[in-house]
Amino acid sequence: MGLALLAAVGTADDIPLIQTIGLLSNRFGPLAAHAFERQTGGVEALLWLAERVTGWGRVYVVEALCRLDDPAARPWLLRRACDGDFLNGYFAGNVATVTKLHEALADLDTDSEMVDHVGRLLHEMSDCGGMGLTLAHYPHSATVLEAHSRHVGSLGPTIERYFTVALLTQHLTTKSPEAAGCTAAQQEALRATYLEVLDLEEWTQAARAGLAADDNRMRWLADYRAPQVRLRAFPDRESDAEE
Repeated sequence: MGLALLAAVGTADDIPLIQTIGLLSNRFGPLAAHAFERQTGGVEALLWLAERVTGWGRVYVVEALCRLDDPAARPWLLRRACDGDFLNGYFAGNVATVTKLHEALADLDTDSEMVDHVGRLLHEMSDCGGMGLTLAHYPHSATVLEAHSRHVGSLGPTIERYFTVALLTQHLTTKSPEAAGCTAAQQEALRATYLEVLDLEEWTQAARAGLAADDNRMRWLADYRAPQVRLRAFPDRESDAEE
């Protein structure tokens, strides 16, 4: 009740209190986000909270930032909005749209954090039907996918990068071109570029090291996705689903 009152009539003096309560974001995230949306200085308060919440709380806060569409929030939205949680699918498309992602792709040349985040956005939008905007309905899918595929290979491999690229490759392999928002020719070119990255020796070794360390993402790829995409890192792995 107190937070509801602050959301309706609170002032800038109440921001620290609302932030503290908002950290209990699964229950109080919606009201805290609403309170900040209507206050002067609310964008900065939302960004502070966004850095500290996960799950549903992150959904509420990021959606509020997207509704405000403040230029001051765009750098954070471009690089940090998605934290890898499945629930990111509710807002990934909104983030891509509000930040005008297709116009910010030149920054990928020097911004590895943005490359990784764009990969997360694309991954979420490839598999968020019924939750948010998908690649099939995002008008700039082909442009963003092409830029990401071109830049991610220039970075050193990490488990997260390998996982993201493998899932995007699987989507381009098993779904129709329309599901990726591109033409058949674009789909084939994107798939070939991503596969070339995955087949690089250092990327292959990074994936095998992750599997040897029992990383759950690499284990899942090896068991369920490698047979579909023919990943070089896991050539002889048989799916547990067939056992």
